[in-house]
Amino acid sequence: MTSFASINEDLILNILKRLPALSFASAACVSKSWNQICNQILYKPKFASAFSLNPDEKVALEEVVNKVLSEPIRPHFAIANVIGSGVDLSERLNFLATKLGFQTPIIVSCTSGIMGRDAVTDEHREVMLEEYWVDGESNPCNGIILTVGFLPGLKVDAIPLFQPRKGCRATMVDNFVMDIKDYATSISGCASPVGIIMFGDEDADQKPVMEKLDHAMSSDTIIIGDERAQFLYRNGVESRNDYESSEYFSAAVALVFARDRDKPCGTGEIQFHAALSSGVSAVGPRYKAVSVKKIVSGTGHTTWLTARREGEHEIQDGQRILDDINNELVNQVGHPDLYIGVTEQRRCFIGSQKSRVMTFLVFHGVMGGDQEYLFADGVGIRTGDYFQFYHPDPSAALSSCSNVSKNFRNLNLDWSSRNCLHARGVYDNVCNKELVGGFVFSCCGRGESFFERCNVDSSPFLDNFPGFPMAGIFCRGEIGRGFSVFNADEGQEERTSHCCLHVYSAVYLLVSYTPAHP
Repeated sequence: MTSFASINEDLILNILKRLPALSFASAACVSKSWNQICNQILYKPKFASAFSLNPDEKVALEEVVNKVLSEPIRPHFAIANVIGSGVDLSERLNFLATKLGFQTPIIVSCTSGIMGRDAVTDEHREVMLEEYWVDGESNPCNGIILTVGFLPGLKVDAIPLFQPRKGCRATMVDNFVMDIKDYATSISGCASPVGIIMFGDEDADQKPVMEKLDHAMSSDTIIIGDERAQFLYRNGVESRNDYESSEYFSAAVALVFARDRDKPCGTGEIQFHAALSSGVSAVGPRYKAVSVKKIVSGTGHTTWLTARREGEHEIQDGQRILDDINNELVNQVGHPDLYIGVTEQRRCFIGSQKSRVMTFLVFHGVMGGDQEYLFADGVGIRTGDYFQFYHPDPSAALSSCSNVSKNFRNLNLDWSSRNCLHARGVYDNVCNKELVGGFVFSCCGRGESFFERCNVDSSPFLDNFPGFPMAGIFCRGEIGRGFSVFNADEGQEERTSHCCLHVYSAVYLLVSYTPAHP
């Protein structure tokens, strides 16, 4: 022990930084001096991500866990996304809690596809949920992607939205928003967190949730996520892990990132940056809803409506409206999905707080029409609302994705130039900023079949930040709020209206880090 204790501190540092995460954590507990050395090694934020397509589910889970824990990291949160049908999420959640610690907030969800680097080959891939035939039987493609983050200067926790299975749900949404605000206030002194990664239940309507959040949060709070998913979660506080009962279910869960006002001196600043690649184009004139009926059935909620063209007096039925739009789309084949983007002016408030009028752009899937009504998926449309038709457009999506990549490139160049100045000793008004990692939430209608080429949705990351950890999923509804930096290519209506729930889009999140000045 005497000879080992006399080893040079630099040599100990060189040994410790090569340890996997679990051994590194044990080494940090050996002595105060070793703990200080470990803190020197792991002082900056870090992301680790990996996916596996191993057909053995347990092996796949072990592969991604071993990969993300192969280097020193202290898990502040974890997100695991699984593709496949009939998946036991609870088994994966319990395994991750055992490996990452029971105080680590964890969200596990089912998704339509994943994108990232293979845990074994380190090859980047985008993989969609598909079924293939082997010996006359259908077999689902299974896979998992795991992301673990260490974000010093922030605190993270998972906050659920519980809703009653029957009865009014509006007050529960208010409670959910206030829970987020209270958590952020307790950590940072500010009611709006830095960012939120959210997963919504596949059977719950997230529109009123996002309207309330958009109203309540500062414009600086970025919110991204998956609108419709199966998920399970764990809080950072074990006593709060109350799962759904016969009376309540988890309609959503928010992974909340709040600045730590008690962070250690010398800790740098973490910043979230959001971007959106839109995949739809407007078609035809604007319409004004004239008569609206809300239809509730066992299969879901729909809206029946008639409308007139903007500036005209004649009321048109659903079939005539669709005939006009189909004539506009005569050369568009292969992507039959059609949406109406409804401009809604609504008065928003939380509890007894003062309300304000906000304008939202809300997408509703078009379900058809007849000689009387146009049928739209969902509810919330009112008489007098204006709407326009939108259709999936691969060309527009490619152009939009290219614009995101260009803005990422400009951001990277700006960071690089600032870092060069910093390296030369020019500290005044210069931020030495670097990328930590990022996420992508892309529509499951995109991917290789949509673009007729692979890895398009990943390309803004791959082209500008190669080698940095990135995790992505293909989902059935993209949550995205906070595009003040990169939405210059959007139309005037989209810039003036709040749009938090998107269709055929890809939502990007970059996490950057600025070290504290010496």
